[in-house]
Amino acid sequence: MAQLLIVTDDASDWRPYLPSDSMVTVNDYLNMGAFTDNNSVQVLNLCRSYDYLTTGYYCSLMAEARGHRVIPSVMTINDLSQDRFFSLPQSGLDRLSPEQTRLRFKLYFGQSEREELERIGHKIFERFNVPVLDVELVKGGDKWQVSHIAPFPFQQLTDSEQDLFANYLEAFSRKVWRAPKRKKSYRYEMAMLVDENEKMPPSNNGAIKRFIKAANRIGMDMQLLGRRDMSRLSEFDGLFIRATTNISNFTYRFAKNAEQMGLVVMDDPESIMKCTNKVFLTELLLNHKISVPKSLILNESDPNWEETLLEEIGLPAVLKVPDGAFSLGVVKVKDIDSLRAEAKRIFEHSTLILAQEYLPTPFDWRIGILNRQPIYACRYYMSRGHWQIYEHHKNGKFTSGSYDAQDLKTVPSQVVDAALKSANLIGSGFYGVDLKEVDGQPYVIEINDNPSIDHGIEDLFYGDLLYDRIMTEFLRRIQLRGL
Repeated sequence: MAQLLIVTDDASDWRPYLPSDSMVTVNDYLNMGAFTDNNSVQVLNLCRSYDYLTTGYYCSLMAEARGHRVIPSVMTINDLSQDRFFSLPQSGLDRLSPEQTRLRFKLYFGQSEREELERIGHKIFERFNVPVLDVELVKGGDKWQVSHIAPFPFQQLTDSEQDLFANYLEAFSRKVWRAPKRKKSYRYEMAMLVDENEKMPPSNNGAIKRFIKAANRIGMDMQLLGRRDMSRLSEFDGLFIRATTNISNFTYRFAKNAEQMGLVVMDDPESIMKCTNKVFLTELLLNHKISVPKSLILNESDPNWEETLLEEIGLPAVLKVPDGAFSLGVVKVKDIDSLRAEAKRIFEHSTLILAQEYLPTPFDWRIGILNRQPIYACRYYMSRGHWQIYEHHKNGKFTSGSYDAQDLKTVPSQVVDAALKSANLIGSGFYGVDLKEVDGQPYVIEINDNPSIDHGIEDLFYGDLLYDRIMTEFLRRIQLRGL
């Protein structure tokens, strides 16, 4: 379990608050050799100044050199002195008086006592992990923008602000005060990122419960985090993402921040970036001579894209949105009219379209790869009367075909080999490679960076061994990092 250190300029800085054994002065922390015998340390840097070459700056710098997780990080400190412009969610600000054009407030670990600032506080804290921030917004036209943002010394807080700071600090990390004893102590802390509003999550409730039990069996505690829990990342040693990933949503920001904090992350931001773009994947696979369906990248600016597609692939063909997921961005076009209509629709959102030949098969293979080794295999059959595994209906519902998990020993070797070769191009994380098999020849369709693990589907053959394998890999990586 991580040890929390609250670092201040002087011991008297902490006098207004409850006594804590976690508080140390910055000089004590900076002393050569201090606390270096324990890598499981998270540092809350509350020095008056983070300016370059001050003791506050060196506190964060030394913390990172010692392998400690620190808030704020040196990268955050540098970012604060440079680019401070970023988009703000406007939700909540519409409750302010229309006449109001300037707003000044403080954020304590991304929190504010004003309800209308909740989303903005989370957004700012995601960008700048600083204990106390002084923020000013100005209204230009009908939108609010950041005009000032800077760290605020907690030593200069008023009495009422000290109460807010103490409350939000306690919520941010219960370890400052004595927390209730758990029934069982765990050596490491794991976080699983989920999206409770997601209709088709990568893992169902049954699988999530089994992941938690598997983590517990090997000495790790696992807690669930939601999209608004970014500030809690520093409590954990590892992050397992079980929400559909995309570089434009919260999952990528979680992965990026967790990686910067030194957590073991699956899947890592680079894998998310590579796997969520089908154009990138196709180009990567073709360059490494891996068999894929006949593929063509259509460019909106090319006046001859239609003729090229008809000549090189023909109809029917499959059109894919570069960053689509769960078949939502995949359509089959049978004739010229449907080709033009669907291409026009996709080009409204993307300058590129991935076009592929249509390969009808009764099922698709999914080979799960972890740390460059196959760990499970499953066959997904096409939805009845449909050409895909998932059929999305206009009412928002979907249907899917049947499935059967397989013993890896019974899977054709060429299928497993193609999956391994493909996943290894991405990294050593956790991937699911989808393939079609035509006359014994495997064709890689895509590589998923957070493949589905549902209880009753992917675990049908290996059972709890599948969950144990994944959690054991987390444990191995955490121990290698000396967390």
